[in-house]
Amino acid sequence: MYDALIIGGGAAGLSCALILGSAQNKAFAQDKQIAIITHQKTSHLQTALFNNVLGLAPGTTGESILDKGKSQLTSLYPHVEQIDHEKVLKILKQTNGFEIITNKSTYKSKIVIIAVGYTSLINIEGLEQYIEPHPRAAVEKDRIWLKNTDHLIEENLYVAGTLAGWRSQFAIASGSGAHVATDILTLWNGGKHVKVHDKKI
Repeated sequence: MYDALIIGGGAAGLSCALILGSAQNKAFAQDKQIAIITHQKTSHLQTALFNNVLGLAPGTTGESILDKGKSQLTSLYPHVEQIDHEKVLKILKQTNGFEIITNKSTYKSKIVIIAVGYTSLINIEGLEQYIEPHPRAAVEKDRIWLKNTDHLIEENLYVAGTLAGWRSQFAIASGSGAHVATDILTLWNGGKHVKVHDKKI
């Protein structure tokens, strides 16, 4: 049983995992079991090129960010389990959380974060009732979102990134993932607001 399972290894998913992982020394988070399913074939980062993102060298590719992001997570926060080469097929609500069924295995988690792309090709059984046309995308693009209030779809089920209704900008998707992570950390901290900053000594 995971405490939090992130589905999607793009900008939002990896940002969420990094923030959750970085709280490992906080008393309320140190024993939490966290995982991310990093299936990335639908991530728009695969073909992206960045010249307008603060802190990224012009010409940085999205593909390199995906690779470096996973390596960063492994290096800094190895307690966050990375589940590779699995595609989520179903999310089933249980009395004490959710059951997540992939093409290879079954997992259980108290909290689930959906951070996959916002195309209408999403095919995860159990999410159909939340799918609506994307409020910030051109109609002809046929984009979707999972209806939510401040990233929360229903209790303990979150959505991050473009699928949460945000525009397809790298910085926005990353920030959305961080937003969800700090909301979850706040929940684990009994409602006391949390942010995690590293500082130079």
